[in-house]
Amino acid sequence: MVADRRYGQLVRCPWCGATEDRVVDSREVELGEAVRRRRECISCGRRFTTVERVSQAVLWVVKRSGHRESFDRRKVIAGARAACKNRPVEPEQLEALAAAVEQTAWSLGPEVQTEQVGLAVLEGLRRLDDVAAVRFASVYKGFEQVDDFARELGLLIKDADPDPSGEPSQQHSKHGPAGGAAT
Repeated sequence: MVADRRYGQLVRCPWCGATEDRVVDSREVELGEAVRRRRECISCGRRFTTVERVSQAVLWVVKRSGHRESFDRRKVIAGARAACKNRPVEPEQLEALAAAVEQTAWSLGPEVQTEQVGLAVLEGLRRLDDVAAVRFASVYKGFEQVDDFARELGLLIKDADPDPSGEPSQQHSKHGPAGGAAT
């Protein structure tokens, strides 16, 4: 408990409120991102657990209006999940996408534009599922006409076409030919 007092913070026993305790066990948890400590109260003898994490700086997202809000991974997952509805994308893939988007945002600095976050989500969805990427793009980019979809599909096909001759490939989706039925 001496270390906690050094910083002016006291851990109170949840049973009796006393601030004197001893650490019985310490373990790394959450892949080394936190430390779990099992403590025993000197006053009442009951045990309780504390978890310590490093406080990170806040990642700010600047909206188009100029309003700032903290980055929320749940919003990334919700937007990607909506785009992936009824598509063969697993929840774990969405979690990994959100983590990658957050990492990309941090690499740009402690404050990023909402457009940068949206583009990172779009790129991640392109790697996961072409249809989900087009769905996300339609909302994110505010498609208003069929031409907007055609332009986005053209970009997707161009990015996915490994044929240097420029001829369109038979496989425009990661999930089979355009017709849906395998030959």
